[in-house]
Amino acid sequence: MAEKIIELVGVTKSYDGTTVVDDMTLYIRKGEFVTFLGPSGCGKTTTLRMIAGFEMPDSGKILLSGKDISDLPPYMRPVNTVFQRYALFPHLNVYDNIAYGLKLKKVKVTYQNNSGKTFTRTEKLTKAEISAKVKKALKMVDLEGFEKRDVTTLSGGQQQRIAIARAIVNEPQILLLDEPLGALDLKMRKDMQLELKEMHKKLGITFIYVTHDQEEALTMSDTIVVMKDGAIQQIGTPTDIYNEPKSSFVANFIGESNIFSGTIVGNRKVRFLGKTFDMVDDFELNEKVDVVVRPEDVFLVDEGLGQVDGLITSCIFKGVHYEMAMAIGNNEIVIQDTVQREAGTRASVIIKPADIHIMHKEFVSNVYDGIITKRNTVKFAEGEFECDVTQLYPGSYLDEEGYLVLKSGEKLDLTDEQVKVEIGLKDIEIIDNEDDGDSCGEIVSIIYKGDHYQIIVRTFEEEEDFVIDTEYAWNEFDKVSVKIAPEKIKLTLKVENKNERA
Repeated sequence: MAEKIIELVGVTKSYDGTTVVDDMTLYIRKGEFVTFLGPSGCGKTTTLRMIAGFEMPDSGKILLSGKDISDLPPYMRPVNTVFQRYALFPHLNVYDNIAYGLKLKKVKVTYQNNSGKTFTRTEKLTKAEISAKVKKALKMVDLEGFEKRDVTTLSGGQQQRIAIARAIVNEPQILLLDEPLGALDLKMRKDMQLELKEMHKKLGITFIYVTHDQEEALTMSDTIVVMKDGAIQQIGTPTDIYNEPKSSFVANFIGESNIFSGTIVGNRKVRFLGKTFDMVDDFELNEKVDVVVRPEDVFLVDEGLGQVDGLITSCIFKGVHYEMAMAIGNNEIVIQDTVQREAGTRASVIIKPADIHIMHKEFVSNVYDGIITKRNTVKFAEGEFECDVTQLYPGSYLDEEGYLVLKSGEKLDLTDEQVKVEIGLKDIEIIDNEDDGDSCGEIVSIIYKGDHYQIIVRTFEEEEDFVIDTEYAWNEFDKVSVKIAPEKIKLTLKVENKNERA
């Protein structure tokens, strides 16, 4: 097994009080092609920049072959970076662009004098040495004979390869690639994915790649690190990530997925879409779960011949297959098939046990730390909410002065009492106007789960999350507010604040 070349241990990075990389721990083996994959703002580029030395972690360590390099400047790290915009010098030709770093580089050379005594001195590379290295790098990227070409006359794909040649000519142990294909058109991007993979095999060095493109990650990587909100969601091979996602976010982000709410109803049996299906996973009886089925794993047959019937509501030709949506009760399932079935026709689906992936539910309810105010409301998640404080002490009631009266007759002032607040996923209303709710924020995530959307609204200052199940569609990045009916807010005293009272 290859040695660990890079290790991140508890690495955290913040900007202006916002954590962009949160306590990250992972290792990368020598010679691996590792991809950091995630949506914009998830912390993948910041992680890459910390490995390169362009950013320093606030806490934690970055190890290179076991040695701490957290405070080492970029030029002292055996690492080179290829950026999305290539950063080539337009006034230099191809040769001089690639040779630029070599001309500045100094190496230690050992000599022996006439008396046999050896000594070492630092020298620049000779022109012959530089020329040999440039030619070798150009051969590696299949651009031999391009030495005298003006870089501004090259295509995007050729410029990208020149940028890679300039990076590998210094023989780094690690090559960092920050969305290097982002500026290319679709066909060229697909061609370069294969070329990069082949180049990685030729060089045999470690590639660390950043992208938000799932297909790119699945095509090229040995290992994928899926990130969200500065934290690692899952690490695995492309096959493992695709076939065995660990959360709804990963299932939804990597490829297309049907995600349904289900219940374990027997030994390796799960109920969803109104029917009971066999599965291969072991889960506890009656557990509420998320069920993931990829569209290509749903097989269409004539009505009455499958496990559950439904109505085809749309059919779109996608080049290699037809993508169809089927309504099954209140649920919608997406199917990819090479055989067309017209919208408006009825059919039946078959889903094999091995194609049903079961996950523990990521969210069951919303839980917050709250504080009771002098008005007997509760403050949490940047809002103040009406609530029923009498639930804190069964049999109690509020008197006219606002004191809580216990069964024993004792009066309590609940001001500043710390409580645990719990709210169901279906018990929060989203309001379009920021000023009309009890707390406001931005929609940061939307996942469709067959018969509803699971939406995350994140508050602006403290970045508290409201996880909401709703039948209504919203748009990511919408600024909204939330409203919660008092009877939907469950309060309990925090354990350390409980007192023995009659």
